[in-house]
Amino acid sequence: MSEGGATPVGRALVAPSPVRLPAPAEWLPALRDFTGLELAREAEQRRLFPWLAVAFGGGILLFFTATDGEPSIAAPLVAAAACLAAIVVLGAQPLARAIMLGFCAAFLGFADGAWRVTTVAAPVLARTTIAPLSGFIEALDERDAGARLIIRVATIGTLSEQAKPTRVRVSYRQAQALKPGDFIAATARLLPPPEAARPGGYDFARDAYFRGIGAVGSLTGKIEVRPPPGPVPLGLRAAATIDDARNALTRRITDANGGQAGAVAAALVTGKRGLITQETNDILRTAGIYHVVSISGLHMVLAAGVVFWFVRAILALVPILALRLPIKKIAAGFAMVGVTAYCAFSGWDIAAERSLIMTLIMLGAILVDRPALSMRNLALAAIVALAREPEGLLGPSFQMSFGAVAGLIACSRWLDGRLFRREGAGAIGRAIAVVASAVVGTLLTTLVAQIATAPFATYHFQTIQPFGLVGNALTLPLVSLAVMPAAVIGILAYPLALDQPVWWLMGLAVRGMLSISTWIGGFGQANLVVPAFGTGAMALLAAGLLLATLPVSRLRWLAVLPVMIGLGFAASPQRFDIFIDRDGSGAAVRDRSGRLVVLGRPPPFVLEQWLKADGDARKPDDLARGESCDRLGCTRRTADGRQVAWLRDKRGFPEDCARADILITTRTAPAACAASLVIDRAYLERFGATAIRFTASGPIISHARPANASLPWRSGHRTGLEQKASVQLRLTKSPSRQAEDPDEADASTDNRPETVQ
Repeated sequence: MSEGGATPVGRALVAPSPVRLPAPAEWLPALRDFTGLELAREAEQRRLFPWLAVAFGGGILLFFTATDGEPSIAAPLVAAAACLAAIVVLGAQPLARAIMLGFCAAFLGFADGAWRVTTVAAPVLARTTIAPLSGFIEALDERDAGARLIIRVATIGTLSEQAKPTRVRVSYRQAQALKPGDFIAATARLLPPPEAARPGGYDFARDAYFRGIGAVGSLTGKIEVRPPPGPVPLGLRAAATIDDARNALTRRITDANGGQAGAVAAALVTGKRGLITQETNDILRTAGIYHVVSISGLHMVLAAGVVFWFVRAILALVPILALRLPIKKIAAGFAMVGVTAYCAFSGWDIAAERSLIMTLIMLGAILVDRPALSMRNLALAAIVALAREPEGLLGPSFQMSFGAVAGLIACSRWLDGRLFRREGAGAIGRAIAVVASAVVGTLLTTLVAQIATAPFATYHFQTIQPFGLVGNALTLPLVSLAVMPAAVIGILAYPLALDQPVWWLMGLAVRGMLSISTWIGGFGQANLVVPAFGTGAMALLAAGLLLATLPVSRLRWLAVLPVMIGLGFAASPQRFDIFIDRDGSGAAVRDRSGRLVVLGRPPPFVLEQWLKADGDARKPDDLARGESCDRLGCTRRTADGRQVAWLRDKRGFPEDCARADILITTRTAPAACAASLVIDRAYLERFGATAIRFTASGPIISHARPANASLPWRSGHRTGLEQKASVQLRLTKSPSRQAEDPDEADASTDNRPETVQ
């Protein structure tokens, strides 16, 4: 007994045997067999093709983020041809051939980016200019006061053809009767398209370059409508006619409803959003349904669906046609024509064009008896859209639209209502199943779309709408069942002047949508602002989305690793301690309270971008100002006690250079300035908007302009190398800096507006 009773104690005192980890020789073969089996399943299900779109996009991304200058188009094409030759040589080696095909797609994507930059090349205004402007109005967006114009430029003062932008975007406040197609002359204040307000922020200069816009600004004084100096180009005349028709229909819809309901209803039909106030935009964003007023995938699918259902229903009513004709394919053909016309009439916006491509490919699949909703069709649509506009890969529109559709296709088996279908159910059971399918399907569709787009929306806009699921679930039925059918019927009735009652009924549905949005906006924490996270976290989350949606095998579980790491990085972003405007007009400094305060007078839009990037929900007007401000500038101490001075008058250099650790100025700092870091005009002209983060090892400085500042959408990119050399020389000088480089003065020329006669 005693021996038996002592046994457990004795065992407890024995040291456990060490855990033996399997050697690589044991688990590597198993991993190889597992991977090979799952890849074989992917190939059997024809799910390797979508990865070609990923490789094609990877080549485009490499071009836009890693190239310096303007690389040759021939080099990547030769590399792609070599990869194709290698595929032939490899023979019956499927894995190696697939890898080489992926490299071929990547090289073609790189070549596509280089080709696109070359084909849209146009002059970008180098400096702020006040000059007489003449040209044709290509597009006109009416607003509460005045309008915004896109002008095809004929002349800008005495600028040569090599320096004159092809198009400019200007605004004017006078309520003057202008219309697309008019040839006008006025005095304009123009400046280069603004670059990003912070490192990693939205770069309007890049988007403007690919839209052919080389300058932005405003018109001042009287605007003269003159006879055109020559024949109006056919393309311009067609674009102006369509835009004029869009404006006329916009006014007709707003007249039928009035107020913001009319403005939103008009935007849903014509894509003209200028009459929607900022307050209404904020309400829609808070409810998570702002995408409704942007002509994109939702509108294209609903418009095509309404035409498809309408044509098929009419043909089905005639028995002889229903029995002898492929009415489904006929309806798909009419839907393709209808959705293309809708896209053209709505302005052929970039987001609408991508959605049109996706919709046409899916309708085309019906014509050839293929499944409309498939990952192969989505990949084909992505390749076509990127081939036409590779720059779209960098924007939120492409990322969110294709991410949402990929998520919906991957989860389609849980969204089509089959879980509620029961064989042998009675009429009541079938009715309950239909209602349950509609309700749960709407909620799940919204949830999947929000999860798939959340990384991109948070990265680009730094906001989260926790009640977006509620907003979409309550408003999308109104949009699908009332708003979009009314829009299609109204457009068909418009030529007969029978459309006013339709627009009025559509306005009722829009008022309901706005009421729901206002109600949701009243919830606490309906719009959360989160700090901006880096591109590394974004890349990991995007990779996780691809791995979760594209595979059909157990390989999709590989998505867990990048998603978890990406969420970890996104949840702990590294915030900047100082933001500096691209022209030095102001800065924001984190003080000892841990919040940003303002030095100088940066534009409100720029301040808003800084606050969002910092995860700060305050409005620009709520920010405190510097401790000591006068006519010469302002000062503020950072959280670790560094003195930051912002200077706008050169008379303050002696004092601020002596006492400041960091000097920010719109002027050219003297060479003898003893501040540890000087960010002056030459610095900002070279690097653009700047942000500083303090660490234990020293300050880390980030710039909006990357190392490849010679990219063509940077104003004055031809002189970027000279500016780079002079600024680098200044940064490497000792604090005493007794000498001044002669190139430095050339790089920091006066940036005041130039008047050209």
